[in-house]
Amino acid sequence: MNACWIAVASRDHVRAAVAGGFAQLHHGKRVALDRLKPFDRIVYYSPRERMGDGQPVRAFTAIGEVLDAPLYPGERVGNLQPFRRGVRFFQSQDAPIEALLGELSFTHGRTQWGMMFRRGVFRIGAQDYRVIAAAMKAVE
Repeated sequence: MNACWIAVASRDHVRAAVAGGFAQLHHGKRVALDRLKPFDRIVYYSPRERMGDGQPVRAFTAIGEVLDAPLYPGERVGNLQPFRRGVRFFQSQDAPIEALLGELSFTHGRTQWGMMFRRGVFRIGAQDYRVIAAAMKAVE
């Protein structure tokens, strides 16, 4: 299996990404997307319903595979030119993180497990990916 990643975004942004078949990280910064390679796996974690506010979600909300295609520009928003990378999202369901805290290497035994997610995107091991994919009932 190629590299596996967790990306953090509000659920409304994840829904837009799934509908459009793309990943957009760190508000569209190209450097974040350059780390993703074709056939890598990506899991989205949503702390909240909407960016900055909204109801807490605290769940893995989408999972997929990075496509073998170049980065491309998304719709310009003011002075911001976001970049995107194509993703084939798998059929899945939300998986609350609370049920997985003791099983994931990056959260197990950590009282401040949420600090990892402040990075916005980070690499995880294949076993962590498998645990999350199983909890999401992902159909690859």
